[in-house]
Amino acid sequence: MLIEVLKSKLHCVRVTEANLNYMGSITIDEDLMDAANLIAGEKVHVVNNNNGERFETYIIKGERGSGCICLNGAAARKVQVGDVVIIMSYAQMDFEEAKQFKPAVVFPDVNTNRVLK
Repeated sequence: MLIEVLKSKLHCVRVTEANLNYMGSITIDEDLMDAANLIAGEKVHVVNNNNGERFETYIIKGERGSGCICLNGAAARKVQVGDVVIIMSYAQMDFEEAKQFKPAVVFPDVNTNRVLK
């Protein structure tokens, strides 16, 4: 039996841009992607702490060290610049494997989106 479990989480990052005129996705600073074990093209679930919106999209790699969290396309309508969001991805794995699995959970600085050491 396979179950779906949390694989990666960026907890409370601040939206830096919302670009309605770009094809749908979320652009994430590459440092944040590395810290949370995320890759370009990966499906993510985004939860907006400010307005309760929840939606899925996919990742585009952003400039390393920029702190960029940019919602693109239709998702740009679900956020305001400055909103705090949680970004999560999930993985399917065997039930026994899932018992031992530890997700990558990152708590960046909410003001700068920089990975805290």
